[in-house]
Amino acid sequence: MASDSRLVTLDDILASRLLMTEKLHRTPMLSSTALSERTGVSLHFKAEMFQKTGSFKPRGILNRIHKLTEAEKSKGVISISAGNAAQAVAYAAAQLGIPATVVMPEAATQSKVDATRGYGANVIQHGTGKDLLPKMREIQAEQGQIFIHPFDDLDVIAGHGTLGLEILEDVPEVDTVIVPVGGGGLISGVAAALKYRKPSIKVIGVEPVGAQAMTKSLEQNAVYHLDKSNTIADGLAAPFAGEHTLRHVQQFVDGVVLVTDDDIIAALRLILERCKILPEPSAAASFAALLSGKVSANAASGAVVCVLSGGNVDRSLLKTIL
Repeated sequence: MASDSRLVTLDDILASRLLMTEKLHRTPMLSSTALSERTGVSLHFKAEMFQKTGSFKPRGILNRIHKLTEAEKSKGVISISAGNAAQAVAYAAAQLGIPATVVMPEAATQSKVDATRGYGANVIQHGTGKDLLPKMREIQAEQGQIFIHPFDDLDVIAGHGTLGLEILEDVPEVDTVIVPVGGGGLISGVAAALKYRKPSIKVIGVEPVGAQAMTKSLEQNAVYHLDKSNTIADGLAAPFAGEHTLRHVQQFVDGVVLVTDDDIIAALRLILERCKILPEPSAAASFAALLSGKVSANAASGAVVCVLSGGNVDRSLLKTIL
């Protein structure tokens, strides 16, 4: 967990950008006339499903692993994740020639488990979300790897901030940015980058009703641990928010709203139908907030960007959704 009270700076985010340029994609910004008319706003989608590994996660994870010392790299890295961070750790470690181990839930989406192994990581499946950290610590104590936190880390947050810079460059007139929230690493970085560059931008987070780690943390002004989660958006089912991420959300984010799984499914179907791209449920949550009216905006208030955070949807789940 976090041990200091710093916030990432704009310089931190800018410094991570060179690495992103060398190793990762500049993902596209898409628009839809039909969905703009449907929602009454100038609507844009930041399509992170076209990022390496199929999600935004390598932005922050690569930045964190890149900053390890040679002595730390020689020990290998270890992390915990339900899927997208697992793939990012595996990918980033492979890029730098570092062995990686990831502890994933027993019920993790099989395609995400297979992809993580495909990138070269050793996957250990154990328990549910709340069991991952204790198991990771047990393995780390035995083998000595360096823990790469999937979201609650300043280098991870700074790396994710590069996405915010890209949003502002691609849609300089943006007024509202809507971001899915799991552990909070993505929205922390994106919101920091946007607020440093254009403080008037409204940044709204979205959580599933069945996984409210950040919402509960904000209510209690302290990190809240979920006993269990129940949502189709497995990428947003973090068992807890982080100390760093809670602090960044409190500082830079204008609000966090809740959407139902039905809201998410309706949004995913509409994006697929109208834009011909396939977000995973966690990614569709951003548009779900706008489509369902949980986030209110209008054409007079400026452009809206929904961050589609990834596209790693399980085929068997896709069958039930469609």
